[in-house]
Amino acid sequence: MSNAAHRSNRVLVVATIMVATFMVAIEATIVATAMPRIVGQLGGFSYYSWVFSAFLLAQSTTTVIYGKLSDIFGRKPVLIAGIVIFLAGSALCGFAWSMMSLVLFRLLQGLGAGAIQPVTMTIIGDLFKLEERGRVQGAMATVWATSAVVGPLAGGIIVDNISWAWIFWINLPIGIVSIIAFMIFLKEDVAHKQARIDYLGSVLFSISIVALLVMLTETDAGGSILLALFAVFVVAGLLFLAQEKRAPEPIISIALWSRRLIATSNAATLLAGMALIGLSTILPIYVQGVLGRSPIVAGFTLTMLIVGWPLAVMLSGRFYKAFGIRRTLRVGSLMFPFGACFLLFLTPESSPVLAGTGSFFMGFGMGLISLTSIVLVQDSVEWSMRGSATASIIFARSLGNTLGATVLGAILNAGIGHYASGETAAALHKALNQPTGLSALAADPDNRGIFDAALHWSFWGVVVVAVLTFFTTWLIPVGHVRKREEPAAASEAASH
Repeated sequence: MSNAAHRSNRVLVVATIMVATFMVAIEATIVATAMPRIVGQLGGFSYYSWVFSAFLLAQSTTTVIYGKLSDIFGRKPVLIAGIVIFLAGSALCGFAWSMMSLVLFRLLQGLGAGAIQPVTMTIIGDLFKLEERGRVQGAMATVWATSAVVGPLAGGIIVDNISWAWIFWINLPIGIVSIIAFMIFLKEDVAHKQARIDYLGSVLFSISIVALLVMLTETDAGGSILLALFAVFVVAGLLFLAQEKRAPEPIISIALWSRRLIATSNAATLLAGMALIGLSTILPIYVQGVLGRSPIVAGFTLTMLIVGWPLAVMLSGRFYKAFGIRRTLRVGSLMFPFGACFLLFLTPESSPVLAGTGSFFMGFGMGLISLTSIVLVQDSVEWSMRGSATASIIFARSLGNTLGATVLGAILNAGIGHYASGETAAALHKALNQPTGLSALAADPDNRGIFDAALHWSFWGVVVVAVLTFFTTWLIPVGHVRKREEPAAASEAASH
């Protein structure tokens, strides 16, 4: 790509990127807020976590592919194609007639979303010099912060007043405006570049992870089925590693990931991603089904998570100067399990403020962990590998989200199976598969107590993963970070 994008329309292009990013950013909080109502209407509570896992799996496995396609064909056609796929998935999600159909359509939606973040970030790199990107990345950070506030509010209003389908259909006008604006304002000259895309690696990775997710979800399946799934997971995983070692341009560079700093940073980021997605999927159910609060209130407990994250990013520069990068990382990692422990003290009589406080501290801790990890990783490699190293952090977080949504959802189902049996279990599952099931649960002391105990199993899962994240960050070899690198790295990290 040479002269990838003309700079005459930079302001208009950035405004369009902000609109497209907002469309994807709001998806996380608006869907999490509405999911309890959706599963109540469609039934199939056991597939609850798959609605998130399918989207995240498709998004994470296609991110690298879209990046390379944009080098070959140009940013604009790849980005527009991604938005079109995302909108097609959004439209179909609104017509879903069962949880399984919703999972499939969310998979399609994720295939499109995989293009939006990496390609828009690349366009910003094409349009702006390094010293100019700080202001742009600051503007992008406000998009995520705004979506954190608007998403839960919009999700609550939509499910309370109109059909839940509109949480997906609301993407259509936003996406169409983005496509038209990109077609008009984004001008680029494409010098076609040869690149080998590791399609086989992507397929093997997807097969291995899907086998693992099905194995974790279908825990009540027969032993032979679980053994077969485990075999597929192991064999596909080994073939994937072999493929990555010989692929000219692998999805995961084994040489890069084997470096101690990058390996430990990615491990901490993966674990943190597992804990955060667990919080995002489980907490709204607890606030509505046990505390008896509205979807709007449930959504705003998650808002505190995403308020804490950008706040930590904004304060990080001062922390680096005052305490040093080593202490910043370790204090930030301590905030993560500290916030998770608030979940353990939730009871049916608790205020949602307690849940929001825990979310805030986890978000603040994640902001410092994520940002500091990216600063360290970017500083540890030469310029030509910085993009791949940064992408490895984003990839690890996405993979953590995918695994976390499934693992902690499986723990919840196991908890329900442990505390409820016979007629009680049937009544509980029946309530969860009704449109007003969570409200009915909150009004029934017996079922609410069972649901509270089962959800605390998942909360313990979040705490355990958060503690593992804390210990993993202490394994990261924190060296001297060049002062001149920090502002640029921090501004880039703020958008992730």
